[in-house]
Amino acid sequence: MTVDAIVVGAGQNGLTAAARLARAGREVVVIERAPTVGGSTRTLELMVPGIVHDAGATVVPFAAASPAFRTLDLDLPFVYSELSLAHPFDDGTAAAVERSLDSTAAGLGDDASRYRRVMQPLVRNFDALADATLAPAIRQARHPLVAARFGPLALLPGTVLGRMFRTEAARALITGVASHATVPADHVLTAGVGITLLAAAHGVGWPMLAGGTQVLADRLAAVVEQHGGKIELDHEVMSLDELPAARAVLLDVTPRQFVRLAPDAARAYSRWAYGPGVCKVDYVLSGALPWTADACRRSATVHLGGTAAEILDSEREIARGRIPERPYVIVVQPQLADPTRARDGNVPLWAYCHVPNGANVDASPMIEAQLDRFAPGWRDLVVARQVLTAAASEAVNPNLVGGDIAGGLTTARQMLFGPRPGRSPYATNLPGVYLCSSSTPPGAGAHGMCGWYAAGAVLRSLTRQRE
Repeated sequence: MTVDAIVVGAGQNGLTAAARLARAGREVVVIERAPTVGGSTRTLELMVPGIVHDAGATVVPFAAASPAFRTLDLDLPFVYSELSLAHPFDDGTAAAVERSLDSTAAGLGDDASRYRRVMQPLVRNFDALADATLAPAIRQARHPLVAARFGPLALLPGTVLGRMFRTEAARALITGVASHATVPADHVLTAGVGITLLAAAHGVGWPMLAGGTQVLADRLAAVVEQHGGKIELDHEVMSLDELPAARAVLLDVTPRQFVRLAPDAARAYSRWAYGPGVCKVDYVLSGALPWTADACRRSATVHLGGTAAEILDSEREIARGRIPERPYVIVVQPQLADPTRARDGNVPLWAYCHVPNGANVDASPMIEAQLDRFAPGWRDLVVARQVLTAAASEAVNPNLVGGDIAGGLTTARQMLFGPRPGRSPYATNLPGVYLCSSSTPPGAGAHGMCGWYAAGAVLRSLTRQRE
């Protein structure tokens, strides 16, 4: 029997693709190597019973902005901390991003008017901005107003955008959010990453999901099954040749896995470039971190890096294949948005920094030195800790090639066009085979849009087959 579509991989993109196809009345089978759905959107007990940790994404602004999740009526249980982001400095102060654009601007002092001038038009048109940025390049042209305002800034390096501001607080804030691009902030397009994150903070906030990000995967899986789709777990696909007959195959894998699944036909995909890896440390603490800056006690997300120059230098070191003494560290305190994460006085915490791709190096001493710098005395609270190196993360989830959580290096070509430039960035050089992972546009983030648009390409193909 030939099914309409087989989806390999039950990450949030694979599940979104399957949900769209199933809702359209197509017969869908999802195959997943792990015993649970979710990929990098899984939530697990790691060390202490009752304390759960997110395997990957915790703060999910693009889930709140996702057109796909709205259309699928997921009704996700978003929860928020008082502040979206805090960026502390050595003098005990911190730059803070609030849901209110005006309050955030006011906190930047002499740069208040500049911040409003950059962000206000984008926040005012945030729905259009989200629709444009969470889409392949060919669709972005449907929003000329957003393109006119966002495009010129988005193409800039984050450092150029930062130099538009006078205060160190604003420059460091911009450099920190731009460095989510996983390349140094002096690279093109990093300003676009930073501006999009800041616009999301004001447009939809930086929420989490009550109970953990697994909720997203579980609700997507429920949509698939409610519309007749099937999900097979504990089934690792080693070759496309072993799949049952299907009119279309969607792969929630990166190009390197595609090459392994179809080595002869997919050789062209071996040129795909991967970005730096991540060394992540999960903690259980006996209380909240003793931050020097008050804003850090009110924000679930904290960027540790000090000045803009320090952050840029640390990310440049990683691009050169070295691990800096003072890395740029992203910290998440889930209980500040979701009090249910706390148990018997214990709370979860995670922190990560970038490292060279594939590095089998425990960077926790450098991460913890940054915590010492901004939250002295925090070590007294540690109940348990677990380190996941970049090399080890790929063993847990093969899509994290060398520990790259973004699915590929942030370059203009890869971000805009994906692994195979053409009319469809999802169709491969194999008939009926599509990629739907974060290696395809619009790229990384818990938004499901890679799977959504890949499923759209499949639906159009299936319709033509029946005509």
